Amino acid sequence: MAAAPASRRPWRTILVTLLTAGLVALFLRNIDFAEAWAATRAAHAAWIAAAVCASFVTYLIRSWRWQVLLAPISPVGFRTAFRATVIGFAANLLLPARAGEFLRAYVVARHEPVKAASVFATVVVERLLDLVMVLLLFAVAIRFAGVPVRPAIAGAGWAAAAAAAVGLVLLFVLAGHPERVGRIADGAGRWLPRRLGGLVGRLAETLAEGLAVMRSPSHFALALAWSLPVWLSIAAGIVFTSWAFDLPVTFVGSFLVIGFLTVGVTVPTPGSAGGFHYFYQLALTEFFRAPDSVAGAAAIMLHLVSFVPVTLLGLVFMGQDGLTLGRAREVSARPVVNTP
Repeated sequence: MAAAPASRRPWRTILVTLLTAGLVALFLRNIDFAEAWAATRAAHAAWIAAAVCASFVTYLIRSWRWQVLLAPISPVGFRTAFRATVIGFAANLLLPARAGEFLRAYVVARHEPVKAASVFATVVVERLLDLVMVLLLFAVAIRFAGVPVRPAIAGAGWAAAAAAAVGLVLLFVLAGHPERVGRIADGAGRWLPRRLGGLVGRLAETLAEGLAVMRSPSHFALALAWSLPVWLSIAAGIVFTSWAFDLPVTFVGSFLVIGFLTVGVTVPTPGSAGGFHYFYQLALTEFFRAPDSVAGAAAIMLHLVSFVPVTLLGLVFMGQDGLTLGRAREVSARPVVNTP
């Protein structure tokens, strides 16, 4: 079923607007704009260029990892995986509701002999691997970053890492026994209208197919191994941008920043505006005693480094595929099981 038009959901627009405004206000409340501008003008261009390169490398590694996840379903060429990855991340920035995740599946299904729903299931697995890796790195940083961490933050970090690991095991068990996924779907279907129940059943079937990687220990181990360089590359981008502003962020310490940024980008604001900036600034002031204004300037630069190049490249790839933003929004609003 297609998503309701924005005009029918004014409450959502109002809520997102208020949330964005609140986070931007939090981000700006302690910033001296003259000091932030001076820090930006004095930033080291070489480190910023290195951060842009690290961002590009991240998408290359993500694409290689995604090929591993897709291999048990259907081999997918690197060109398709890379283009779909870039298009998806660009759409996540430009469109609401994480539309890029559905668009990635659609793009792959257009170019490869594989169901979009099965591709989308690998995106779910990919996101879970990301979450597990982020939380494990956060736990490593709590122990080895050499900066003071409040007990409440440390406790929450360890608990979240444990929960993510449990979730990964649960997903592995369900994927290894697809009949259990079917039984759960059948049970839910009895309480739903026939059409919706049928949709749930088809979705469960294709998700079980997409989770085939979890039943292949070698592919799963390789995908998990690829998750580490993905996040080390992201950490490098954070470190290089921070160093451009002479902020004392260590490589291991950047794992703490990643943990905070993960929270920031999950807040549903347009282009992660406000959430990304505030949580980066919060991490820098909390763990590294950075000045608010300099941390704020670095947050804006990191946001530009992280999102502008991939968005521009994604728009180029979308144009080459004949996709407009309107078409991308339409595709992402479809039920994924019905996408060809």
